[in-house]
Amino acid sequence: MSDREFDFTQADFSRVQKLVYDFAGIDLNDSKKNLVYNRLAKRIRFLGMQSFDDYLDFVVAQGEQEFVQLINAITTNLTFFFRENHHFDYLAQTVIPQLLKKNSGSKKIRIWSAGCSTGEEPYSIAIVLKECVPAGWDAKVIATDLDTTVVQTAIDGVYKDERLKGVTESRKKRWFLKGSGANEGFVRVKSELQQIIEFGQINLMNDWPLKDSIDVIFCRNVVIYFDKPTQTKLFNRYADKLPEHGYLFIGHSESLYKVCDRFELLGQTIYKKIN
Repeated sequence: MSDREFDFTQADFSRVQKLVYDFAGIDLNDSKKNLVYNRLAKRIRFLGMQSFDDYLDFVVAQGEQEFVQLINAITTNLTFFFRENHHFDYLAQTVIPQLLKKNSGSKKIRIWSAGCSTGEEPYSIAIVLKECVPAGWDAKVIATDLDTTVVQTAIDGVYKDERLKGVTESRKKRWFLKGSGANEGFVRVKSELQQIIEFGQINLMNDWPLKDSIDVIFCRNVVIYFDKPTQTKLFNRYADKLPEHGYLFIGHSESLYKVCDRFELLGQTIYKKIN
């Protein structure tokens, strides 16, 4: 006898697996069954439904809007500013100086944060751009995520100050406004950072409505949810989007080994396109 609020059969879990794979390329293995139950039970309760079967029928009927809620429920969006700080050091000390030479004619730099979550990553990139790129250049971050809720959080640019644990005191003073009164314990990013970021929703499995050419892609802690064939397809599409010797940054637990041979590993999950 189960003490669970809702019945959750293997057939229900298999249906969830197929739905999230078909929609977002996410590969849920059997070890995630309890996590899926716990995350989706909250959503079912919130919607006043009686069963997983009813909820999954609702997901299919509602289409993309509820699919996004489903994906958001079963993935984790917790991050912080300058996470894996060595990536931002490399961006500042190596990548941007190269781009300043390479793009001196157009004076244009574009960095894509693909899977930007709640915005800490694109704002960290924007800080580096502001600190390292001379005035007169058109340097911007394109920040996208599947989930419109986290994108809205990113657009708002308000965070608990604990998310700044990886930020130096000088950067905190330069780029953030401390909240007071009712906003005690929160910070807001300065508008000059928001002005160089273009936020939007993109499903990485679909067409990418990106107008600009891209110099650098950050796709960190995103493909951990994908199976190898989906990863291969995605990384090949990134290679197609990047120029010769363009850079790709992925998460510390991710690898292109036996997934895509179009990039050279430079170390610390930093890759350069080679073909």
